[in-house]
Amino acid sequence: MAKLYLLRHAKAGWAQPGMCDFDRPLDAAGREEAAMTGDVMRKCGYLPDLTLCSKARRAQETLEGIAGSLDTSRVILLEALYTEDAAFYLETVRAYGHFGSILVIGHNPMMEDLTLAISGDGEPGALDTLNHGFPTAGLAVLKFEGNLEEAGPGKGYLQAFLTPVSV
Repeated sequence: MAKLYLLRHAKAGWAQPGMCDFDRPLDAAGREEAAMTGDVMRKCGYLPDLTLCSKARRAQETLEGIAGSLDTSRVILLEALYTEDAAFYLETVRAYGHFGSILVIGHNPMMEDLTLAISGDGEPGALDTLNHGFPTAGLAVLKFEGNLEEAGPGKGYLQAFLTPVSV
């Protein structure tokens, strides 16, 4: 059974004058969110075989925050996770789908759009939480009967949806 972990970057500060959105760092709350998410992932056994992370600063800092508690395994940084849509996210997951479990650290609305598209069913509490939006440091945990190369609309089961409030 394959697992896909979709993690929206933690809370970032506002861009300073002259700073582009891509370079926004995490704020203090975001650093705390990332560390807590890493702790929860470790405790729940949510261990990726591969991590795909946006090259945006706030996504990389989220990765650093969770890596303090969790082995993120092999990491690939992709600028396109900042610029592209949910369809690209899904294509990327499929391209690396031979890995048994993948963690994607990216951005909204792509994370929410992808989670909604591929969740055919799920735990009632997880689905209810997801219906309230995909907050910063939100983590969707999806399982698939086959491998992730076959991931597609309605094929995943939303096993859990964790938010900083719920952890």
